Amino acid sequence: MVLGRLVASSLLAGLFAISTAHAADIRDRTIKVGIGLSADHPQGQAVARFAEIVSQKSGGKIKVRLFAGGALGNDVTMISALQGGTQEMTIPDTSTLVGISGLKDFGLINLPFLFQNGQEADALLDGPFGQKLMAKLPEKGLIGFGFWENGFRQVTNSRRPITKAEDFAGLKLRVIQNPLFIDTFRELGANAVPMPFTEVYTALETKTIDGQENPLATILASKFYEVQKHTVMSNHIYSVWAFLMSKRFWDKLTPDEQALITDAANEAKDFERKTIRDFEKTALEELKAKGMEVTTLSDDEMAKLREKTKAVRDKFTEEFGKDSATEMMSEIERVRSGKK
Repeated sequence: MVLGRLVASSLLAGLFAISTAHAADIRDRTIKVGIGLSADHPQGQAVARFAEIVSQKSGGKIKVRLFAGGALGNDVTMISALQGGTQEMTIPDTSTLVGISGLKDFGLINLPFLFQNGQEADALLDGPFGQKLMAKLPEKGLIGFGFWENGFRQVTNSRRPITKAEDFAGLKLRVIQNPLFIDTFRELGANAVPMPFTEVYTALETKTIDGQENPLATILASKFYEVQKHTVMSNHIYSVWAFLMSKRFWDKLTPDEQALITDAANEAKDFERKTIRDFEKTALEELKAKGMEVTTLSDDEMAKLREKTKAVRDKFTEEFGKDSATEMMSEIERVRSGKK
């Protein structure tokens, strides 16, 4: 009896979604979503969830197709494709938006040693400061649906364990194609090599570079443990993605379709954050099981890293916008104090 009621309820819900879609102004459309990571990464899983929600809400009229593993290009080329109207959606690291005129303050999110935890970042990015950043996107040909977690970035390499701040010196490390990341590792004494993510595994395998830096979920999902031996829990930068749509495509959508996509994107954001945080909890142990040696720096060594990167924080606070930085830090302090 209970099973019968559940099946009936499910069928009714599906029929309601379809009838609602027919009643609303929803048309047959296909949305291409390109990402640089693999389809089984939490980011890819969240896109799959987004596709399910959109299909359900549109009665199957709007189809979302995932192109993973850099099939449509890297973050920079896909953002350009969105602006040109040849691709509908992508989810780049926010650091890549800094290269677009007028979006420099997106870079403030990546200041070294800014956040203490992901929940602190959620409060900032879902609040007035994050909304203000998103409001800058339409004039650049982009529509933003919020921030997804990438996570705290850790360093891996094939040469030696890192147990103190000085151990970064001389390592050839791939970094995101962004001056803040380059300067951060130069200040630590490493040789920072900017490179598209899609080229990283091969560069590690051929030892063109010694290592790279990414959150644990990406390290595991990208199988870097096959070509890297050492991981250090450096937590040097907190990294987030922006869920973006081409404004040219957005402007073609009906109001009903825009509302549907917005609702689905909000649900997908919550799903992504939960999924990647659950994944992170097990990723460290899985990496160890696959042979990676993991080190954790002492409080004194972490303090050295913060001191070594102070010049980077000061430089990019000025470059990205001192007023925006002041606003951001004020909001972070409010969050930490528990005030509303």
